[in-house]
Amino acid sequence: MEKLGFHKSKLYSLILAAVALVSMLLPWFSVKAAGGFGTGYGVSKNGFGSWGLLALAGIALVAAACFMGDKAKSFDDMGKKLALGGFGAIAGGAAIYLIRVLTLGGGKYGGMVKVSPGLGLFLGLAAGAIGLLLLLGIVKVPKSIDDKVK
Repeated sequence: MEKLGFHKSKLYSLILAAVALVSMLLPWFSVKAAGGFGTGYGVSKNGFGSWGLLALAGIALVAAACFMGDKAKSFDDMGKKLALGGFGAIAGGAAIYLIRVLTLGGGKYGGMVKVSPGLGLFLGLAAGAIGLLLLLGIVKVPKSIDDKVK
């Protein structure tokens, strides 16, 4: 970890923010409609819209918190609060988006349209939740082989 110059908590936070950024590129929901003669068509949308923009703002906030102050030291009080807010925005934006996708369902068009959440939505939600758990200390950062007790 010393070669990169980042403290473990900041490095893991950056990795989770990168995972959340990749999740923004993946489909967050897909819509499939039944066609006239059994042929259907579908559309999928990534996270760059609606409540996904809140998750994008959270990703930027986590990245900014990681580069503030001394990178080799753990988060200071303000940096930790910013990173917690960023991960909360990632998880919150993805959770609200998931609720909206699940409530759209397909009842409006008599079952002719199927709306389903995508992989990117679940990946973004997981990245935000894991980031919150790591920074709150509920889940401990794994020990590496290089961390020897002296």
